[in-house]
Amino acid sequence: RSTKRRQDAPDLPTRKVAKTTVGREFAGRFRPSMFVTLTCDTYGRVREDGTPVDSGSYDYRRAARDAVHFSSLVDRWWQNLRRVVGWDVQYFATVEPQKRAAPHLHTAIRGSISHEVIRLVTAATYHQVWWPNHDRLVYDGDQIPVWDSRTGSFVDPETRHPLTGWHDAVETVEEPAHVVRFGRQVHSKGILGNTEEAGRHIGYLTKYLTKSTGEVVEATSIRQRDHHDRLHAELSITPCSPRCAVWLLYGIQPLGANAKTTPGRCKGRAHRRSTLGLPGRRVLVSRKWSGKSLADHKADRKRFVRDMLASVGIEKPERDTSRLIWRKVAPGDQQVPPRAHLLMRAIAERITWRAEYDRALLAAQPPPGQHPQTSATPLAA
Repeated sequence: RSTKRRQDAPDLPTRKVAKTTVGREFAGRFRPSMFVTLTCDTYGRVREDGTPVDSGSYDYRRAARDAVHFSSLVDRWWQNLRRVVGWDVQYFATVEPQKRAAPHLHTAIRGSISHEVIRLVTAATYHQVWWPNHDRLVYDGDQIPVWDSRTGSFVDPETRHPLTGWHDAVETVEEPAHVVRFGRQVHSKGILGNTEEAGRHIGYLTKYLTKSTGEVVEATSIRQRDHHDRLHAELSITPCSPRCAVWLLYGIQPLGANAKTTPGRCKGRAHRRSTLGLPGRRVLVSRKWSGKSLADHKADRKRFVRDMLASVGIEKPERDTSRLIWRKVAPGDQQVPPRAHLLMRAIAERITWRAEYDRALLAAQPPPGQHPQTSATPLAA
């Protein structure tokens, strides 16, 4: 595969990335952060409700493929941004759908970066999908590949010839099957901490954390439902990975195919009507965002739960496991209780934990008739 940059993409200046994770400090005490919004490209004119003005010319195929590969494009954008600014940029981001059902990225960036640099990096970022061509279906309707137990592969239903294997199909690829880019709309804004504006933008990032994609992508009119149906129809024939069963409809045997694989039926999130191709990773957080390791976060969660339980008189002292030796149980070990007993004990233990935690939460709530304190600052008397 060619590693040269595409001729139709702007050049990307790069510099050696330093180990620092924060931006410049201004006036000796200000270190502003940024809020950036990135969108997908246009696929045709749309109305205020996100539906196409002309559904016949709306590019549903490109919209479906951009949604499937949106997460890879975002990863490439972070790589390019770090190479350009020269420091390890840290971020917290969420992916939400626009009214037209295209992915939409809101991200908070630690440190200040020039708005022009943000625009240049966005314009120069692209992701090439080096997959076999999948513009035309080979099998459709009742004519679909069948599994041949003798050869251990899918074969043509008429000729009984095995389908092209994934590795063989990829070897013949000379041009990327798809190139995904961001749209021209790029919004970036500098933000100072502990301000009203910072709180408002934090709300943009957190309002979808407790909602599933199906609660967000909702159609309130017949026109919107038709638009979502058209997009879902295209997503149903858009492969989402090298293991996707949709490849069989294009005459290509995906990786890991077996007798249980159903041609054209993939359980990936990209093909669901409730998600409309939105990537599975709705919340994106860089590893160094909090300055803590996974073990540190786990310890923080444990400490929080113990403090909650202690407030209602439930003490949970931490066990000293340094003297224990963990090893796998050998098959047939007579000292091990039956698996069913172990599962029931684990379930009962977790039910007890949940009941204790719920009791602590109820105790932490204010008395009836008294409104909880929801402001970050004390209310005026």
